[in-house]
Amino acid sequence: MPKQTNDGYYEVYWPRAPRQQRRKQLAPRLATLEGKTIAQLWDYLFKGDEVFALLEEGLKARFPGVKFVSWREFGNTHRSDEGKVIAALPERLRELGVDAVVSGMAC
Repeated sequence: MPKQTNDGYYEVYWPRAPRQQRRKQLAPRLATLEGKTIAQLWDYLFKGDEVFALLEEGLKARFPGVKFVSWREFGNTHRSDEGKVIAALPERLRELGVDAVVSGMAC
C-alpha cells in the first residue's frame, strides 16, 4: 500500500449545523434597580434558596425600594413541562409587574 503524505494538513468538518434562528437584540439594561421589581427563577438545584436570600439582602441595601418576586411564586423551572413553563413566563412576568429577572441554575 502506498504511503500517503499530507504535510501535516488534514480535512476537517464543522460539527454543527448552520444556525436555525437569528440572534435577537438584547433588552436594554436598566439604569438602576431602585424601585424595580425583580423576579427570581430557579431550577431547584444547588443552593438557590440560600443564594437568592443573600442576593436579595445585598440588593436591598444598595437599591432602595427594590422588590422581589420569589422563586417560590414560579416553582421549579427545570421540569418535565419546562417548555410550557418557559413559554408562559413572559405573560406571567407582565402580570406581576416584573422589570428584571435573575435566573439561577446549577450544573
